[in-house]
Amino acid sequence: MSVEIWPHVAPDQLKVAIETAEKRELDWLIKELYETLANLRHGLEDCYALLAPIDQGSTLVLSTPRNEAIKGHVTRVGTRIVKGTIHLRLRTLPHQTLTIKPEHPIHLASLTTLHGLLTHSIDLLNLTLSYSYPSATPTTPLPTDLPPPQFLSAQLRLLSQSLSEASSLLKGPPLTTADPRWTTHSASPSHFSPPLSQPTTNSPHPSLSFHFSIQDSSLVLWLRSLEPADAPVNFGTKLALAIGTARRIDHDETEKVFGYCCNNNNNNSNEDSNNNNNEENHLHRTITGNSSSSTGGGAIPLSGTRSTRSVDVFVREKVRVESADPSLLSLSAKLTALGHTLSLTRRNLAAVLGEEMEGED
Repeated sequence: MSVEIWPHVAPDQLKVAIETAEKRELDWLIKELYETLANLRHGLEDCYALLAPIDQGSTLVLSTPRNEAIKGHVTRVGTRIVKGTIHLRLRTLPHQTLTIKPEHPIHLASLTTLHGLLTHSIDLLNLTLSYSYPSATPTTPLPTDLPPPQFLSAQLRLLSQSLSEASSLLKGPPLTTADPRWTTHSASPSHFSPPLSQPTTNSPHPSLSFHFSIQDSSLVLWLRSLEPADAPVNFGTKLALAIGTARRIDHDETEKVFGYCCNNNNNNSNEDSNNNNNEENHLHRTITGNSSSSTGGGAIPLSGTRSTRSVDVFVREKVRVESADPSLLSLSAKLTALGHTLSLTRRNLAAVLGEEMEGED
């Protein structure tokens, strides 16, 4: 079965007619994409607002199921844990109550990276709109060596990569995979009152590792009771372990040696206040359409930056507790929806341009 064009068109005229039709289709698609890209920008601004340090933050309950090992609550504002009280009844440590100092909040590395990705994505969309639609946005000259459709396709590919990475941060590592970041990103003792004890060589006293992570858009707290690998073991403990009257707590990190260290430098409260104000100012500039590049601000100090000295330790007890964060759950859903919209947009543009879609998940 064949298709004939009636009335008959000469081959050279048919080629010109096809090129003209394809150009009209491409021009129409690019005009229609303006509204789609504007909606994407508004959606990203909503995502940014969910992570911004505004209002009173989110108060999250931390409680282990079926026992009283961990009971308490923390408050997340933006990318930081600003306050909290946690009661601990671990088997290998004395019962204690930890209070997070408001003047020394705990910075969450995953959310700080996510904040940067959202900022970059909004800036990228603003740049894309200004280059591709100079009449609808502040005029910016187009690159002389890059046609607007190809430029638009390249920018959307970069935006897709940023959104995919942002969604991966909220999803976090799988539960079946060991996350070694606790050895270098645990909260420093200065965040707490009373301060946490630190493992030291040849010391028989146990210490505590306090580490936050993000998994499935929930805030996850990992507590580990640590014992220096070279700590002396008294004769009574050796005898009890040998005859079976005492047993080590079994978990997936039992009898493994880890090099543990965390940042012992106290974060300045003025720096925390300046970081908070910088995030609020950028949120205001972003929503009003005057977003600028995020590379000018100083790096936010993260709790748990590796120091030069580490101590080999055993993990004697390990407890995990998670708390669903409504803002992060909403943020994850919005990013997923925006990712689907962007994927469809890229697929349509690639089809009209006659290109294969790159970077598709």
